[in-house]
Amino acid sequence: MGFPQLRVSGLGWLGIRTDRFEETATFFRDVWGLEVVRDERDVIGFRFPDGVELEVWRPEDEFHDFFTTGPVVGFEVGHHDAARSRMEAANVQFLGPAQYSGAAAWSHFRGPDGAVYEIISRGGEGLRDPGT
Repeated sequence: MGFPQLRVSGLGWLGIRTDRFEETATFFRDVWGLEVVRDERDVIGFRFPDGVELEVWRPEDEFHDFFTTGPVVGFEVGHHDAARSRMEAANVQFLGPAQYSGAAAWSHFRGPDGAVYEIISRGGEGLRDPGT
């Protein structure tokens, strides 16, 4: 007997605890242009256009001391290649070339906090011809 399938429709929340707090906050605010919805000494919160929130915590925040490793999270973008170009212009370090499969494209990159993240686009919007 199996479990009923869990339906996951997107990112629900993301929390990051980092000793590179300022650099990480600057990245999400200035490079990606996320809306700041919380700004306190130990945390800065952002909201994505779909309402999902991202919180970045300083390492001094003891309540989140269990945030010891960062998950690899895929952030959906509308136009992968345009997003990657903008991030490269901001000196973001990508881990290898973009990957393409069918109508999807994704790239892994190292964030200012040293964690690995991903940008992903589905549906073929904003993709180069993978054959070029």
